[in-house]
Amino acid sequence: MAWSLIHAGWMHLILALLNAHDWTMRYVTTFSTEVFSLLNSIIYFHKAVQELQRAHEDLSFAAFLYAVIGAIGTMLVAIFLSTAEKWQPLFHRYVRMGLAEYAAAISIIFFIGMPHVGELATLDRSTLHISATFKPSDPDRSVFFVQFWHLPVGWIFAAIIPGFIITVLFFFDHEVSSIICTIDRYGTKKPGGFAWDIVLLGTTTALCGVLGIPPANGLLPQAPLHSESLMHTEKEEILISVDGEEKVEHRDVKCVHEQRWSALLHAGAILVFISPPFQHVLGLTPTSVLAGLFMFMGEQSLSVNPILYRFFYLLTPRSELPALPKEIKGYRGVHLYTIVQIIVTVVIFIVTLTKAAPAFPVLIIVLVPIRLLLMNKLWNRETLRFVDCWACRKGTPEDDKDLLAGGASEKDGPNPRMPEMTLQTADGQA
Repeated sequence: MAWSLIHAGWMHLILALLNAHDWTMRYVTTFSTEVFSLLNSIIYFHKAVQELQRAHEDLSFAAFLYAVIGAIGTMLVAIFLSTAEKWQPLFHRYVRMGLAEYAAAISIIFFIGMPHVGELATLDRSTLHISATFKPSDPDRSVFFVQFWHLPVGWIFAAIIPGFIITVLFFFDHEVSSIICTIDRYGTKKPGGFAWDIVLLGTTTALCGVLGIPPANGLLPQAPLHSESLMHTEKEEILISVDGEEKVEHRDVKCVHEQRWSALLHAGAILVFISPPFQHVLGLTPTSVLAGLFMFMGEQSLSVNPILYRFFYLLTPRSELPALPKEIKGYRGVHLYTIVQIIVTVVIFIVTLTKAAPAFPVLIIVLVPIRLLLMNKLWNRETLRFVDCWACRKGTPEDDKDLLAGGASEKDGPNPRMPEMTLQTADGQA
């Protein structure tokens, strides 16, 4: 494993030096990123179910029932608090902001304390496993250092294969999650530091290999939950022309507060809580609370996924559906596009449950040429233009083909985009 991570480290550095983001992600559309985001939501919910299954096996029936209540309660309280900014005029503005931004943390702390109250304290409980000392959990190791140079040369070169798989997994996972966290709805203005992110990821991956610990990369390295917590409203000035006179109009715009402090504080808190004294605090956390956190993160990711909105279109009577651009004859193509996304996601999720799970990012990557080379032959061009677009740049693949064909001048104004449903999301936005 040490050499696999070391190989993955230098592969990450090469990708960063070659600025791989520009010549790989430029061809990715929201078809793939939406599937990836939905997959992450399903995996979060599945992890929650697994935690509750283990609780059912290890605990008494009464304790298991409370574990289910604690998991669902952790999720619901977090969702409820995340809407605090919409509680006006209740509380001061900064109190509402604090409740919304730390909704998950407040809910977790509350349900960590609940099992110690009253008769609940008599129930058995399952808590997170922790290490009492600052040394490897493997009894055969005494120090955090792997003598990787003692491995035969043949095995060193053989480790390049799993190192390559890890690199593909981490690179695509990080790139897509970064795209998801900087989509148009978040109004980010600063360019993403994709190359620097990959350098850091490669360095920490190689370091983990040398130390003999699992590589530090999560399911979503940059979670949309973080972007959601940084959303705020700003006043924007726009010039409008009224009867030949230009006037300034003010409107509210939702955007993300772009800064580095929150990520730095998160990383610092992780370093603090892996030290033995603070690991004891983590050891007080019931696994049911962890299950509730997984469900909350899955809900937050799912609530802003366009696939969810289009799925609701499937359940909406035809007379109640939003009007489509005149170039599109009906919702049949839109519905089929949504169904294909859901089926593809389910298939990839099933793969993650097998021994082939480490290769699932390859399936996500395969979706890119399928979208660009195959789907345009099965769907109407205007339908694809309506539901899909480039993930990292303006426009759609169909727009680029129009430009190449010299047909761009025939388009009047911006391309129609899919209208948003009036759906209240977890952050209170319509």
